[in-house]
Amino acid sequence: MHATAPPLAVRVWGPWACFTRPEMKVERVSYPVPTPSAARGILEAIFWKPEFRWQVEAIWVLQPIHYASILRNEVKSKAAVKTVQKWAKKPGAYIIGTDRTQRHTLALRDVAYVIEAQVQLLPHCSDHPAKYRDQFRRRVKRGQCFSRPYLGCREFSAAFGPADPEQAPQPINEHLGRMLYDLDYASDDSGRGTPVFFEASIVDGVMRVPARQEA
Repeated sequence: MHATAPPLAVRVWGPWACFTRPEMKVERVSYPVPTPSAARGILEAIFWKPEFRWQVEAIWVLQPIHYASILRNEVKSKAAVKTVQKWAKKPGAYIIGTDRTQRHTLALRDVAYVIEAQVQLLPHCSDHPAKYRDQFRRRVKRGQCFSRPYLGCREFSAAFGPADPEQAPQPINEHLGRMLYDLDYASDDSGRGTPVFFEASIVDGVMRVPARQEA
């Protein structure tokens, strides 16, 4: 076992963000902070290896929370591969006017966060976690990523860089209620996932994330 090191930290920011509350069935309403799974997605976009997984420990709110309302035209259905393949043999048509709908999004404007997380080695890895911690720090410093990280929605791209130790979180205290922690996927390779929630709160500008509970 390796001694627990101080968490790695990365600052992320962007003009728009939306971390959707799952209880909103039609309209999107954002949490004021990323969910743990969204934060982990940001970290994996910067640096991911099959030898470890990210354990998010805390998220700092660096900017005042500002909401903004967005109304967008969207389509209700997804493109079906079989339908498109049929059109290649026999011409068909997609009438967007019959499939269009307007959806309202209550998103966040001008956000900035610090994500604190640990590298958790998987059982098949024998390397020291310092190897991956150093690689992550170098990538953050150089602005390197495997794919562009985003803030909840893919169109809300995020910038990232080293955390500033002199920058303090905002004086925010708010109970957020139930927040999605992660999906527990079935072991039968069916792809079915069971959502896991936790009670989230922002205390003095920081949301603490509980440790992952193993089944």
